[in-house]
Amino acid sequence: MANKKNSICEQKIFEKIYDDHAETVRNFIFYKCGNIDQAEDLTQEAFIKLWKNCSKVLVGKAKSFLFTVVKNLFFNEVAHNKVVLKYQQNYAVKHENQSPDFLMEEEEFMQKLQKAISNLTVAQREVFLLNRIDKKKYREIADLLEISVKTVEYRMHNALLSLRKEIKFKL
Repeated sequence: MANKKNSICEQKIFEKIYDDHAETVRNFIFYKCGNIDQAEDLTQEAFIKLWKNCSKVLVGKAKSFLFTVVKNLFFNEVAHNKVVLKYQQNYAVKHENQSPDFLMEEEEFMQKLQKAISNLTVAQREVFLLNRIDKKKYREIADLLEISVKTVEYRMHNALLSLRKEIKFKL
């Protein structure tokens, strides 16, 4: 089967690899995660990656490729779940120590801010969000929108004036 003419990109060969290894790969990852649905999903993702990389993977290396990919997919999910859990814990701690009045005021302010941003002109909103949310510099925004840096500065100035006026910041 390690014949150089054989390619994983051929449907029959891919199907044979799937038939030969799908159950073994699924069981391998099931023993790690303990969830059969997750194991089946990860197995399918591993075979999708094999199919997408079929021209790069030799037939003889397909099994090790699948095991490596499914293990890495599992570790990526675990790492992602750790980040989500850490964020949830930090969020709970952050909001645990604050008074209900503060939380209500914060929510009202966020609603005012969102309304004020939606009331900006399209050009102002675009520049404002690119700068404040995407953290792009004025030069990057100018290049992206194919306008001058001065125009970006002008739009940002007007956006900030409009937001200050609508939200009425209390100093």
